[in-house]
Amino acid sequence: MPYANLQRLGGLTTMSDKDKLDQAALDYHRYPKPGKLEITPTKNMVNQRDLALAYSPGVAAASLAIAADPSTAADYTTRGNLVAVISNGTAVLGLGAIGALASKPVMEGKAVLFKKFAGVNAFDIEVDTTDVDRFVDAVSLLEPTFGGINLEDIKAPECFEIERRLKEKMNIPVFHDDQHGTAICVAAAIRNGLRVAGKNIADVKLVCSGAGAAAISCLNLLVEMGLKKENVTVNDRFGIIYKGRVEEMNPYNSAYAIETDARTLDDVMDGADVFLGLSAPRVLKQEHVKRMAPNPLILALANPEPEIRPELVHEVRDDVIMATGRSDYPNQVNNVLCFPFLFRGALDVGATEINEAMKVAAVQAIADLATKEASDVVVSAYGGASFKFGREYLIPKPFDPRLMTIIPPRVAKAAMDTGVATRPIQDWDAYQQSLEAFVFRSGMVMKPVFERARQDPQRIVFAEGESQRVITAMQILVDDGICKPILIGNPEIIQHNINNYNLRLKIGEDIEVVDPRNNPNYERHADVYYQAMCREGVTPAYAKRVMTSRTTQLAAVMVRAGDADALICGVEGNYASHLHYIEAIIGMHPRVKHLSAVTMLILTKGTYFLTDTHVVVNPTADQIAESTEIASRLVQNFGIKPQVALLSHSNFGSRRDESSNKMRTALELIRERYPDLVVEGEMHADTALSEEIRERLFKDSGFKGAANLLVFPDLDAANISYNMVKMLGDGLPVGPILIGTNHPAHILTESTTPRGIVNMAAVAAVDSLMRKR
Repeated sequence: MPYANLQRLGGLTTMSDKDKLDQAALDYHRYPKPGKLEITPTKNMVNQRDLALAYSPGVAAASLAIAADPSTAADYTTRGNLVAVISNGTAVLGLGAIGALASKPVMEGKAVLFKKFAGVNAFDIEVDTTDVDRFVDAVSLLEPTFGGINLEDIKAPECFEIERRLKEKMNIPVFHDDQHGTAICVAAAIRNGLRVAGKNIADVKLVCSGAGAAAISCLNLLVEMGLKKENVTVNDRFGIIYKGRVEEMNPYNSAYAIETDARTLDDVMDGADVFLGLSAPRVLKQEHVKRMAPNPLILALANPEPEIRPELVHEVRDDVIMATGRSDYPNQVNNVLCFPFLFRGALDVGATEINEAMKVAAVQAIADLATKEASDVVVSAYGGASFKFGREYLIPKPFDPRLMTIIPPRVAKAAMDTGVATRPIQDWDAYQQSLEAFVFRSGMVMKPVFERARQDPQRIVFAEGESQRVITAMQILVDDGICKPILIGNPEIIQHNINNYNLRLKIGEDIEVVDPRNNPNYERHADVYYQAMCREGVTPAYAKRVMTSRTTQLAAVMVRAGDADALICGVEGNYASHLHYIEAIIGMHPRVKHLSAVTMLILTKGTYFLTDTHVVVNPTADQIAESTEIASRLVQNFGIKPQVALLSHSNFGSRRDESSNKMRTALELIRERYPDLVVEGEMHADTALSEEIRERLFKDSGFKGAANLLVFPDLDAANISYNMVKMLGDGLPVGPILIGTNHPAHILTESTTPRGIVNMAAVAAVDSLMRKR
C-alpha cells in the first residue's frame, strides 16, 4: 500500500497531525503515473501525410522559414508560448537548500500553475550547480527553446546577480518570481490598503521585517511607485540595517541602510503606517501594533505562520488593515495572482523583457480589479460571497476568473508602450475575446466552489457511509475542510474500513456516524418519515422499520428534519430507486414541476454541462424548457455565462418528426418564458460546438463560439453521450447534479470515484449555502 511506502520512507508507525497530508501528497505525485506533467501533441498524426508534415520532409519548410526570419519561430513552434521554470534548489519553499533534484516536484507544480491558470506551456529545468557563472551560462544557452524564463527558489543574494546577468545576456523575459511576483502582489495590496486608510504612498512610514530577495524587490517596486526611500526602515535577523553595519550586508540590502541609532524592530515601530513582513513567525508583537499610526496597514506574509496572527492584532487595535499569505484569513497575498497572467501578456506580444512599467501595470490591474463591482457571474462562482472593496477585500481572490481578462492586456499594452513588444497586438477586441474563452476552457471552474465551501462548512450526510469510496473521500473532505461529514452506517464497519484503508479519520471528531440501528433520534426521524409518507400507504410501524434499514430514506429525513444541510447518495444501488426516495421525502421546489439532472464534464477542450442525463426518460417540450432554465442558473453558479444548445438529429429544421419538433417547440417556449437566456436549436452536437459549422448552416445563430449547456431530447441520448465522452475524452465528471429539489440532495452513480464524491460534496455544500442566503 502507498501508506506502507510512506512509513518506510519516514520510519513512521503512526501519522502525526503535522504530517497528515504527506500520504495524500505522495500518492498524488506517484499515481496513476509519476509526476504532474506529460507532453501531448497538438497536431493529428494518424497517417503517412501527417507524419511527413510533422517531421521529414515537411518540417524542413518550417526550419528554413525560421532560419530566414527568426521571429517566425513564434508562428511555427511552441516557443512563443513556452516558459522554462528553472531552479538550482538553493531556497525551495520553506525547505531551504535541498538541492536541484529535490526541487523538481515544486518546479513541476509551478509549471502546472502556468498551464492551468493562463494556458502557458512550461517545462521545469533543474540546474545542478550553485556556481553563479555556470548557472548563468547554462540558462542563457536555452534562449532558442523558450519564450521566457521563470527563475524560482534561488537563494539571495545570488538570485539578484543571476537575474541581472541573464537579463543582460538574453533577449526574452527573465523573471524571478520569488522577487517580483511577490513584489507585484504586495504592491497591489499596499496600494489598496492605503486607499482604504486614506493615505498617500509618498507620505507613509514603512517598516520592513526581512531583507531577502522578496523583501528587497517589494521595496524596490514600492519606491518605483512613489514610496520615499528615506521613509523605509528594514530589519532582519541581525537587526536594523543601518549605515556601517557589517553583518550579512550586500549591495542589494545596503540600498536601504539608513543613518540611525535604532538597532531592533522594537526601536522603529512608533508611528509606522505600514508593516511589511517577509521574515519569520511571531516577530511582530501586540505592543508594536499598539504604537503604530492610526489606520495602520500590516502585511504579515511569513508562511505558514505569519509575523503576527490577525486575531492578536484585532485584540489591541480595531482600525488595523490586515493581510497575510494564508487562505484562511481575508486578504491573502498569493503570487498566483500575478505570475501566470504577467507572462501571458508578455508572451502574447513577444516581449523581450519584463520591465518596471509592465510590473506596475500588473500592480494597477490587480489593485483596480479589487475595487470593481463583481458581475453576477463572478459572485455566483464564489457561491454568493461578497466582493465589496474594503478592509477585508483589498486584493482579488486567487481564483477570480477576471484576473485572466484584466492583467494580460494591461501588461501587453505596457510592453508595447515601452518598445519591448516584438509582436504588437493589432486587434484588441479579438485578444480580449481569446482571454475570456480561455477562462471557460481552463477547467478551473471547481476552484471557487471549493473555496466557498471551506468558508462555512455544511453538514452533509452520506447515505452509503460504509462504502470504501465514500470513506476514502472523507479523508480529503476533512483535510481540506470542505464540509462536516455525517456517515450513515455501522460504526464498527466504518472504523474497520478506516483502519483497513490506513486513513486518519476519527469518529466523533472528524466525522459523525449515525447508526440506523442505534439512532438517538430514531423516534423523531420515524415520525418525520411517517408525516411525509402517511398518504402513500406508510404506517407508523412501517416508518420505524424503514428508519432502521433504508439509509437513503434516513439521509433524506435528516435533511428534511434539519439534522443535515444536504445529502449525497447513489454510490451503491440503482439511481432510479434513490430518485424515488428523494422525490417522496425531499420533494420538489414549489416553483418546479419536475426534477432533472445536469452532469458537468471537464475536458481538455473546455467545460460542458449536459442535461438531462439521469432522470426523465422522454421529457416533453415543456419539461425541457423548465429544466433548461434551471440548468442555466446552475451554470451561472459556476461563474460561466450559459450558452444553450438544444440538440437533435435535425439541424434547424432539416428533419420534421416528433423528436425534432419537440426540440423546436422547446426553443419557442424558452424564448417566450425566459427571453434573457442565450439559446439556439434544434441542431447537431457538432453544430452546437463549432461556430464555423453553425455560421455555414445558419448565419443568424443566437450565440457565438461553442455552446456550454447541451440539452438532449431524451435520456438515452444524454446518458449515452455523457458516458461515451467521459471515457473517450478522458473527461472529469462532476455530478450528476440533481436540480429542482426542495432541499439539497444529489444522487451519484456506482461509477463515481472518490474524487467525484469530493467534487459533489463541494457542490452540495455551496448549494446549501446559496439556499440559506
